[in-house]
Amino acid sequence: MLHGTQHADLASEELDTALRGGPFHVALRAAIAARGLPLQRVQHHLSRHGVKVGVTSLSYWQQGARRPQRPESLRAVRALEEILKLPEESLIRLLAGTDDGPATGRPAARSYRSQIEASGVLDRLRGELGWTLDGGLQALGHHDRVRVGARRELAARESHHIVRAHQDGVDRFVAVHHGDPGCVPDRMTVHALENCRTGRVRRDQETGVLVAELLFGTRLRSGDTFLFRYGVEDGTAGTSHEYTGDFAFPGGQYALQVRFDAGALPAQCHRFTQHSAAAPRSGRQDLSLSGVHHSVHLVEPRTRPGIVGISWDWE
Repeated sequence: MLHGTQHADLASEELDTALRGGPFHVALRAAIAARGLPLQRVQHHLSRHGVKVGVTSLSYWQQGARRPQRPESLRAVRALEEILKLPEESLIRLLAGTDDGPATGRPAARSYRSQIEASGVLDRLRGELGWTLDGGLQALGHHDRVRVGARRELAARESHHIVRAHQDGVDRFVAVHHGDPGCVPDRMTVHALENCRTGRVRRDQETGVLVAELLFGTRLRSGDTFLFRYGVEDGTAGTSHEYTGDFAFPGGQYALQVRFDAGALPAQCHRFTQHSAAAPRSGRQDLSLSGVHHSVHLVEPRTRPGIVGISWDWE
């Protein structure tokens, strides 16, 4: 009993500290932990208040992966204050403190991506398009060109793939685009640029994921190689801070280029790697902006399962 009392006291102390200084996601997580409520129960209580919020959204909120912004979401936050027995305006006040997410000013992008994977949303969307594992294709080369716009937003990306079929009958590729927190997938557009055409597109509003079917117009035999290129117009979220390539299988060369609008240049840029979304970042190296094109890049001769990316800091 003494141990339980000490645990409760510690949880209460952490909650008090978080409510005073934030950030929002830390305070919300501490409040839920202090009340000992699983997210399914929190969702149930919200529904009794006439507010509909998914368990996935609640998870993103307490991880700092997404912030409640829409009127319905803010209504949910006020209901949470009552459900979790918090002082009025205590969570809303923390939301008003910053527009960029956690207290560091940088969204928890890795947590965001890992939560997407954990929730099964990406697997579900791929499953709807009949895509499993690697789709019968081996990546020989992959070049991502990312454009960051004048509002510091992830404006667009263009991807060029070189693949080899390792089974007969492959006639498509399913591309994935992860928007930044706060993005609106319904406003994103997919463009088939070379040797493919756009098929079915699936979007998930809560997680900001878009998956698109790119049809080759031919059926590959095992051993055949194929080149194709497509683009995604985004520009629907706020300030962007990084872009990553996530790899589930070993592959060939990966190149990532990030180009910035001349009127919105970052203060510094870095490359990094991670063994998984939950692992710490390593291999951090400074990158210098090119003088003419305002871009930075990295090249991985051979990719391994994990994450490689570029992050940038603004003045």
